[in-house]
Amino acid sequence: MIFEKINTVPSSDELLDKAFRRATRAMTGKKITGRKTALEANESMILTAANILTDNLKNIVRRFPTFENLPPFYYELADVVVGVDDMRRSLSRLDWASAKIHEVARDHVGKMRKSRDPLPIRKQCFGRLASIISSISKDLKFLNEARNKLRKLPSVHDEPTIVVAGYPNIGKSSFVTKVTGATPEIASYPFTTKGVSIGHFFVGNDRYQVMDTPGLLDRPMSERNEIELQAITALKNLDAVVLFIIDASETCGYEIEDQKRMLEDVHSEFKLPVLVVANKADLPQFRELDFVDMKMSTATDEGVEEVTSTLIEMVKKAIEEKEAVKENEIIDDY
Repeated sequence: MIFEKINTVPSSDELLDKAFRRATRAMTGKKITGRKTALEANESMILTAANILTDNLKNIVRRFPTFENLPPFYYELADVVVGVDDMRRSLSRLDWASAKIHEVARDHVGKMRKSRDPLPIRKQCFGRLASIISSISKDLKFLNEARNKLRKLPSVHDEPTIVVAGYPNIGKSSFVTKVTGATPEIASYPFTTKGVSIGHFFVGNDRYQVMDTPGLLDRPMSERNEIELQAITALKNLDAVVLFIIDASETCGYEIEDQKRMLEDVHSEFKLPVLVVANKADLPQFRELDFVDMKMSTATDEGVEEVTSTLIEMVKKAIEEKEAVKENEIIDDY
């Protein structure tokens, strides 16, 4: 997943401790016999500490992805979870600190070479380095918190996707398991209380992913906070169709009218094709509904294959239409 390469971001205290310990080690074993050797030893300490700090700061910045190159889905999720502009600002401050540390170290080495006693200048330099690192302490803490949140995002591939929606206990996870033929991978969004299950299946050489998003798509939009609504809009960036499952037996504990109102919410929020399927066709309480497109039973497999085939055709059509729009935009640009 895109954010897995981000290592733990050290605190300002950890960075300074590492740099100054390595600087002290660089001086160990050196014999001070006069001004020249004292100068060499103290100069080595400054350069070692500065290199450790600048290298660590550069590595932190380098391991965060270039946000402009992120797939739109992940860009929007990252913006929802931690704020892309906030991360840019903090990473920019780390870049500034890295350049400033290099400048300060070079300046103090120059002063040291002109002085009689290098020790006070080295101490002064270490004080400046500590001050610079302390000034970005909040940025380091923020970036580590951001890193921890981003790594919890599910591994969603840029490939044809079926997003499963509907109230709890209507057979969403059963459908994902049936279609993918295995227990789906469970991953957590930082802004939901339950795990997102993601499964995959192949049709020929084409891979499809099926997402069940409890905590996002299992209750009315009116009950959601702003962050959850933003996370839902991120899904529009996938090449996806929505499977909205209705429990036509009402054994899930929700009346059909409530489920129908949530379906209307999904239609209004998602600018994606929606297939409405009535589940639990095997139960005696099952009711024939005039607003659904198909019916199935995830308990007996009745209709599951037909529903899946329909979804695949819908995804293909959606991708073709999307590509046609892009081609027309290119032509218009010319």
